[in-house]
Parts: sequence; C-alpha cells; structure tokens
Amino acid sequence: MKKSKAEIIGMIINGVALFLIAFITIYPFWHVLMYSISDSQRASAGGLFFLPKGLDITGYELVLKQPQLYNAYWNTIARTAVGTLLSVILTAMLAYPLSLPRLKGRKFLCIAIFFTMLFNGGMIPTYLLVNDLHMIDTFWALVIPNAMSAYNLFIMRNYFQSIPASLEESARIDGANPITILFRIILPISTPTLAAVGMFYGVSNWNAYLDGVLYINNNSLQILQVYLRNLFSSAGSGAVLSGIQGISDAARVTEETLKMVTISVSVIPILIVYPYLQKYYTTGITTGAVKG
Repeated sequence: MKKSKAEIIGMIINGVALFLIAFITIYPFWHVLMYSISDSQRASAGGLFFLPKGLDITGYELVLKQPQLYNAYWNTIARTAVGTLLSVILTAMLAYPLSLPRLKGRKFLCIAIFFTMLFNGGMIPTYLLVNDLHMIDTFWALVIPNAMSAYNLFIMRNYFQSIPASLEESARIDGANPITILFRIILPISTPTLAAVGMFYGVSNWNAYLDGVLYINNNSLQILQVYLRNLFSSAGSGAVLSGIQGISDAARVTEETLKMVTISVSVIPILIVYPYLQKYYTTGITTGAVKG
C-alpha cells in the first residue's frame, strides 16, 4: 500500500525521535566504555568518545590485579543471589494470602503494608534493631533488613489475584494445602511477575550501598559499591593511584581513567543478565498492575 506524504513524514519524525532517545540512553555508558580503553593522556583532553582515542587497556590490567576487587565482587554476587532468592520467596509467601478474598483482616494488612511505603522507622532505629539482632558485620545484615519491598509485594499480589480462583479450588478439593498450592500451582504459572520482581530485587541488591557502609566494618565482607567508593573517596589522582598495585604501570593512568574502568567493570553483570529478563519485564508489570 502506498503511503501518503503525511505518513512518510510521520515515520521520519518517529524514526528521528526514537534514534535520539536511544542515543541519549546508550551514549553515557558508551562514553564510559570508550574512555576506559583510551590512552589516558589523550582522553584527559575531553570531548566526545565515539571511538577510543588511542587503545590502551592498562587501566583494566591495574584494576583487575587488585585482590580486594574480587573479594568485593564475590560478596556482591553472593548478596545479590541470596538476597534476590530470599526476597522473592518471602514476597510470594505474603502476597499469596493477601490475594485471597477469604483472608480475614486482609484490607487492614494491605493498608498497614502500604503505610510502610510512605513512612519508615528511619536510619538510626533501623541500625539499633540490626545491632540488637547481632547482625552487624555479618552477611545477613546485607540481606535481611531490606528483604521485602511493599511495592513489589503489591505487584505480585495483584498478579495472583488475576489467576482464576478455580485452580486453587480444584487443588483444595484434591487435598492440597496452601503451601503446596503456592509452590506447585501458583508460582509455576507466575513466571513473568516472578522474573520482573526478581529483576527489581536483583538490581536493588547489586546497586545497594548504604547498608554496606552502616552495617559492615569488616573488609572481608565489603561489597563492590563500597569498595569503589573507598577507592575514589580521596581527592587527587595521587591518593587513588597510591592504593593501586603495580604503581609503575599506574604512572601512565589517570584517576579519571580508573574511575571509568571500575564503573565499566561494576555494571557488566547487570548488562549481561538484563536481556534475559527483559522479555518478562513488561508482561509482569502490566499484568500485576491491572487489579488493585
């Protein structure tokens, strides 16, 4: 079918607009990546980085030689894996009963949970609670205090409400208990929402920073975000480079290049995982937002 002049102009405008949006979204990370593999002296002149200005991976060699980086990486990966799994399970176990109309006091519980989205106890009371539970300087201080999000809970609850009640009724007639119904019937057909909520929890755990500062004093439990902050908290490239092993090579690398390298290294896992979960993202969120 031949398109009219107005339709062609509209397609061109849409194409240009989408290209600009994509460029604005992608270029900041592309700039960081190209800067990180550029020659430090040439890169320090600034400008746009569509391609590296003189290929040099000395910054990556220096950063990847640091033993503490791998320890911080491992702690963050473990925290993200365990924290995401625990959060999804706890959220599902609370969202399922809240999705059942027969639950007495359901509206009150939902209002009480919603209240926590607007107000919280604050940093000091939370720290005192974590301290009283003897979780300071333990792995669980990174996982348990923020194990559940009210926002994610309501997304999952709304999705469970959209599942036909006949599935649960038939399982109850066959003698299945609520735990069996949840883990063998409800969760297997809730993959989109589980993936979307899991992605929210995973990204939150990966990017978390404040709890690693408040609750962890032991360097062996240091997470990646805190390690990066400590690496560049001192002003001046000399202070930063003095903590880098291989100082003879570090003389050729500026502080700004090392920052770009560490930023690139820290976001790679999320960039790898996200494409596999993205297909569930829209489905899970839109389905979970239909019912209130």
